[in-house]
This record gives sequence, C-alpha cells and structure tokens, in this order.
Amino acid sequence: FLSCSQYHKMYRTVKAITGRQIFQPLHALRTAEKSLLPGYHPFEWEPPLKNVSSNTDVGIINGLSGIQMSVDDYPVDTIAKRFRYDAALVAALMDMEEEILEGLKTHDLDDYLKGPFTVVIKESCDGMGDVSEKHGSGPAVPEKAVRFSFTLMSISVTHDHGSVRIFEESKPNSELCCKPLCLMLADD
Repeated sequence: FLSCSQYHKMYRTVKAITGRQIFQPLHALRTAEKSLLPGYHPFEWEPPLKNVSSNTDVGIINGLSGIQMSVDDYPVDTIAKRFRYDAALVAALMDMEEEILEGLKTHDLDDYLKGPFTVVIKESCDGMGDVSEKHGSGPAVPEKAVRFSFTLMSISVTHDHGSVRIFEESKPNSELCCKPLCLMLADD
C-alpha cells in the first residue's frame, strides 16, 4: 500500500519519464473511492423512518457521537469511525446490483425490479487483536481493534406465487463478504 503522497510522487515520476499517463491521477481515485463508500447513493425510506434523518449524504461519522465519553468516571481512550446503518445497507445492495439483476433474470422475474425484496442480514463483531505494534510509524493508537460488520445472507423477492430467493451468499463466513459498519480502537 502507498500513502497518498507516495502515489502522487510515483504518478508524476512515471508520467515525466514515459510521457504517458499510465496511472490515474489521485483526484480520480478519490472520486472513484467515494462512490464505493456508504452515503454516496441517494435513497429514501418508504414510509419514512421515525427519528432517522432523511439526509443520506452522511459518509464516515464519529462512532462515539451521542455516547458519554467516560465509564465510571474514568476517561475512555477510544477511537471509532462508523457508517450509518441504512447508508451502509444501501451501499452494499448497490454493490450487488449485478447479482440481484442476474437472480431476477434467472427466475424470469424481470417485472419485479422494484420489489418488494426481503433481505436477510447476519451481523457480526470481530475482535482484531492487538494493533499497537501493527500500525508502523504512524501516530500512537489504542491497543485493541474491534470491527462491527454485516453480511447479506440472502435476498428474496415476493411475487404472485410466493417468495423466490434471487441471491444467497455462498461463503457466509468469509471476510470478503463482510460489509463494514464500525471500526473501533480501544485500550483494555
């Protein structure tokens, strides 16, 4: 992995030496990255959810917002970044658009593009162990890392003859299918 400054330096060097643009400029990568993160795709709940903002342009937020910063009057040294749950779910579904469309075509359900869909989710929390020595020469971080994530287990569509499963996760315990919700770094 390269830092942004290392990538930009490599980009300029290769372009200067070869006279060709082999790598994408950094701003193009950042734009592409934003489209993959939760909060990029606009959506709305029908009917609207109570006590949930209709603003969907939320991106990465402080994972501890709304939580008191001390436990038993001792300060908690915790860093947490998270996505809003509904925005993360929409991003995961947008990422699976091709699989959903393929599942609809396989079952001749092209007329059901607007659903309604039933999505089954498995939530998980993984302790990622001691990270105090793994982060290299960057800033000091708390010792333990915890990841909250979810996996889209199956997607079904309801139609005239009942419910048809159009997607089922083939490797539900794989890290590759886990969609992140929150990463938290904390001391013991």
